[in-house]
Amino acid sequence: MRILAIDTALPAVSACVLDHDAAQPIASETIAMERGHAEAIMPLIERVMAKVEGGFSTIDRVAVAVGPGSFTGIRIGLAAGQAIALACKAEVVGVSTLAALAAPLILDAADSVVAAAIDARHGKVFAAAFGPDGRALLTPRRAGAHEALRALGDGPLLLIGSGASMLAMEARARNMAVKIVSEQASPDIEFVARLGLAAKPETAPAKPLYLKEPDVTISGKQQEAAPAQADAAEPPIAPADSGTAPAAPENGSEKIEKLATATAQA
Repeated sequence: MRILAIDTALPAVSACVLDHDAAQPIASETIAMERGHAEAIMPLIERVMAKVEGGFSTIDRVAVAVGPGSFTGIRIGLAAGQAIALACKAEVVGVSTLAALAAPLILDAADSVVAAAIDARHGKVFAAAFGPDGRALLTPRRAGAHEALRALGDGPLLLIGSGASMLAMEARARNMAVKIVSEQASPDIEFVARLGLAAKPETAPAKPLYLKEPDVTISGKQQEAAPAQADAAEPPIAPADSGTAPAAPENGSEKIEKLATATAQA
């Protein structure tokens, strides 16, 4: 299977093409940007596809980063991905930005919980956490650092994402063993592709994962809308198992398959 992955959910536009049995993408490009995603994404995809023999006709599946992230950015990526999938008669799946951020750490880490956190502003983060085997310990949610860490026991904890420092500060105050691996603003597009290959269209639909309502303009002033109903209905956080974290399976594909379910669990 050959997949085209697209991500415009965070401060970058990215696309890559990957075959299911390949060690490296056939073609890939990422441009960091805060604004201008709508104008940048289609020319970027065209440049990537120009490097792929056979072009769009060889694409079997399209994966789109569905959030959490920018309300507008998520919609731009989904519109592009769904249009390309329709034109190519290809499947389309959604991938959580948090799972894609966590994926490279989970593949490398032997015994640590991995938490991905994106700065959601106003003292909040979009966060999710995964065990060493890739299973979700904390499903994607918008929360304060204290709430997000309640489910994660005593560590050790590896952090990644633009909200990592916020979680690290709270974790150290709780005497948790913690390490910030990266404060990168967006995931490596290759891992959006790898999770997209492992995802099932029926359980990972290409639908937005907002976690909150968009910012709105009222009387000329920018204000944040009230949290979306999905926020209010978040499930209670269960404490993580105490003691040693479960051993990770040796097969990295098993971890990827578990991570690919993160969107379905949100």
